[in-house]
Amino acid sequence: MAPADEEKTAFITPHGLYCYKVMSFGLKNTGATYQRLMTKIFKPLVGRTVEVYIDDIVVKSKTRDEYALHLREVFHLLRKYDMKLNPSKCTFGVSAGKFLGFMVMVSQRGIEVSSDQVKAVMETPPPRSKKELQRLTGKLVALGCFIARFTNELRPFFLAIRKAGTIGWMDSCQSAFEKIKHYITQPPILSNPLPREKLYMYLTVSKWAISVVLFRCFSHREQKPIYYVSRTLADVETRYSKIEQTALALRSAAQKLRPYFQTHPVVVLTDQPLRNILHKPDLTGRMLQ
Repeated sequence: MAPADEEKTAFITPHGLYCYKVMSFGLKNTGATYQRLMTKIFKPLVGRTVEVYIDDIVVKSKTRDEYALHLREVFHLLRKYDMKLNPSKCTFGVSAGKFLGFMVMVSQRGIEVSSDQVKAVMETPPPRSKKELQRLTGKLVALGCFIARFTNELRPFFLAIRKAGTIGWMDSCQSAFEKIKHYITQPPILSNPLPREKLYMYLTVSKWAISVVLFRCFSHREQKPIYYVSRTLADVETRYSKIEQTALALRSAAQKLRPYFQTHPVVVLTDQPLRNILHKPDLTGRMLQ
């Protein structure tokens, strides 16, 4: 930590004020600083043979010989920057493993929900308090990228949380819960696109939510999802026109899925004339934004 910033981390003890000389967990910018450092260290390998998220490192290879070579490159950088690994938390030579809470398949299967997450949801009883409902909603939100129109499916939960006082668990909540539990027993496997492959995106709009699915299209009968995006419309956004809500869905998707837009051509599919509207030279107001 920079000496000039040490005093900003001061904390009180019975023996006086103390401060950190190295960055500790709990500081607001710790995660972002750690990520920048890891990205800088592994920059020559990231996106090619390595993926890094804070302290999680995945080495990916197609063959055993390539894997040995790629590991050697990673170990070289670790030694160069005097970084150490915890052997009890390392796994080598596997075709699948947990990464960021998901089951990452290093084969062509793609990304799928971990069995632990499915089990946690399936074994959760109906909530009896607002805190339990919020906890359950948090578990389900973590699965949002696997579920189409997720916000629509979870709307009864959001309405119940907003109710003041005791929990407002209703039949609609139970019905939605059972539907989601049934869905995650056989969730889609998220596909991994090839470099510069053309991707496709569906935009849908309802009265209270916008939803997007990014997918690969091999034929009219074979499509593989890459990522689902869904979010609730703010009160003011519910009064937008249909074309404005569709444009909002596109902007939200571009922000959420920016790495895909930057590295792939994306064909947007919608029932609204977005292309004609967005190419008008005289756009004003909300559509211009």
